[in-house]
Amino acid sequence: MAQGWSAQDIPDQSGRTAVVTGANSGIGLVAARELARRGARVVLACRSEERGKEAEAHIRGDVRGAEAEFRRLDLADLGSVREFASTFPYERLDLLVNNAGVMALPYGQTADGFETQFGVNHLGHFALTGLLLPRLRAAGAARVISVSSGMHALANIDLRDLNSERHYRRWIAYARSKTANLLFVHELARRLTAEGSDIVAAAAHPGYAATNLQTRGVRMEGRRRAERIVEFGNRLVAQPAEAGALPTLYAATAAGVRPDSFTGPSLMMWRGAPAKSWRATWTLNDVAGERLWTASEELTGVRYEAP
Repeated sequence: MAQGWSAQDIPDQSGRTAVVTGANSGIGLVAARELARRGARVVLACRSEERGKEAEAHIRGDVRGAEAEFRRLDLADLGSVREFASTFPYERLDLLVNNAGVMALPYGQTADGFETQFGVNHLGHFALTGLLLPRLRAAGAARVISVSSGMHALANIDLRDLNSERHYRRWIAYARSKTANLLFVHELARRLTAEGSDIVAAAAHPGYAATNLQTRGVRMEGRRRAERIVEFGNRLVAQPAEAGALPTLYAATAAGVRPDSFTGPSLMMWRGAPAKSWRATWTLNDVAGERLWTASEELTGVRYEAP
């Protein structure tokens, strides 16, 4: 599919505007930097103002003439999502990269009372995409790229218990949120195709990349030994964030990316050049996708209006 594809193969992005959530570190930062390097105006949508502005300065320092700007976005607060969308200063949006996420956290809730992983990884991005959809439509052939995970295969969503109120297991909750990402892409792509839109909704996953995603949960609990083990695994086994960002960048920019495609590393979903990835069969379930969509509209209050 994309043998040998690298960041040097990203097409010219001049004149295009991109939003990358979670762009202050890891895969999001790399993706934002490489898009800026190819000429895109990149909005760094980050929760932390301090880290977001540091990322902006980093990109401007690394890429001469880079158009990069921080704008605050907290996906764990739908009020923040609405404020970001309502104050977005550009009439058109060519690329939305739904990258930010949390993994295997102890049980918690968002500002709106949703289980944190489901609320941040899925509902926050569902609301953001819907609120920015008029800007995406104004761009014409825009793209919406959602970052999922190969670990989605650990669990299907439970439509009777979306917020894990009956029983919480952190890795199962994470897997369900990543399955929700794929169901969202599947249903969004179906709806866009039905309305005759040129917007491409697709998914990607990084494989095993060394970022702070793996350490946040154990750090929150003060489990220093577990944190050291995870850090050692990152150094020994994981690929760097630069490699982990390639599937996202490929899905976001390469020619011929199809709606509802799933791009990841070529070698056992772990590392290697971007390639078509396997996904569990339930992520292509139209009924589940539509039911999750309806529930997400009700939970967030964001409805996707037809053009």
